[in-house]
Amino acid sequence: MATIQIENVRKCFGNVEVLKEFNQTVVDKEFITLLGPSGCGKTTMLRMLAGFEKPTSGTISIDNTVVSSDRTFIPPEKRDIGMVFQSYAVWPHMTVFENIAYPLKIKKLPKEEIRKKVEAIMEVVHLSQYADRIPSQLSGGQQQRVALGRALVAEPRLLLLDEPLSNLDAKLRESMRFEIKEIQRKLGITVVYVTHDQIEAMTMSDRIIVINDGVIQQVGGPMDIYRRPANQFVAAFVGKIVFLHGDSEKGKITITGTSQTLDYDGELTGKVVVAIRPESIHLAKKGGMLHGVLKTKVFMGDVNDCTVELPGGDTIRVIAPPETYDEYETGEEVGLEFGEFHVYEDDGSDVTRILT
Repeated sequence: MATIQIENVRKCFGNVEVLKEFNQTVVDKEFITLLGPSGCGKTTMLRMLAGFEKPTSGTISIDNTVVSSDRTFIPPEKRDIGMVFQSYAVWPHMTVFENIAYPLKIKKLPKEEIRKKVEAIMEVVHLSQYADRIPSQLSGGQQQRVALGRALVAEPRLLLLDEPLSNLDAKLRESMRFEIKEIQRKLGITVVYVTHDQIEAMTMSDRIIVINDGVIQQVGGPMDIYRRPANQFVAAFVGKIVFLHGDSEKGKITITGTSQTLDYDGELTGKVVVAIRPESIHLAKKGGMLHGVLKTKVFMGDVNDCTVELPGGDTIRVIAPPETYDEYETGEEVGLEFGEFHVYEDDGSDVTRILT
């Protein structure tokens, strides 16, 4: 079992507070992802789980055993965890077999037991045929699987992964996402995964913890995070998004700079921000909730990626079906039908900055 309890954890480096009152429970066999931009505190949290950093305050427990607190600190080597870093960190002079076997040799296990465990884990990470190769003879994805095998061979109760796919090309990242998830299912191990890549988080996680500036913004399953973002930051960071400013009054939102309105049955009034996914906006020859001029269209094979300019000057991105590429011409006035959208209080924050 590997259940993690994080209670009131703070972390400061000097006068800089990088994590603020972090509270969370990770249940046994769960795949949970810490998602956020660079510098948000996600890797710091992972390093505290591993024992490479000590919390400034708060308590971390694994399986009801306190591993970090004001009074207790268990070092990394005694926490029974495996960790895979962004860099492969494999020994260049050792074969695949020797690299994976290294943690077991440190434990001074019998040679036959080492052989059986290494062969079993090489089968899991699809490296059996490369046992005698050295890292320079492997692809980046194969080297990352060596690092993964080395982390798993000692049968840890918890696996920590820190941006493990960021050095791989796009195709390798895609295949490794599925491989890591399949390995996790097969071994029934608890995984805490750190990334800034929202696609990795969406495709691999049971739950996602979105972090910004050291503060948890939202916790939920991939669909919940994507379809019901808690605030503008989550909406912007997870997936593509369009933001429109407006005024809400009497069941209508008037889009700033236009006389066009959206029906709205929510409770917010006054200055608001409308957030909508580009794939939830549909082009129309006539009618539509809003209207504007089709400025650009780009055929992407599976979609028609468009921009539409509203009378007030705001530009809306629309991810339309591919067949619409031939149905609409740039410069044409088009209607826009809105599907599911979210409304937030306009607190004056720069939503364009969120996206950069």
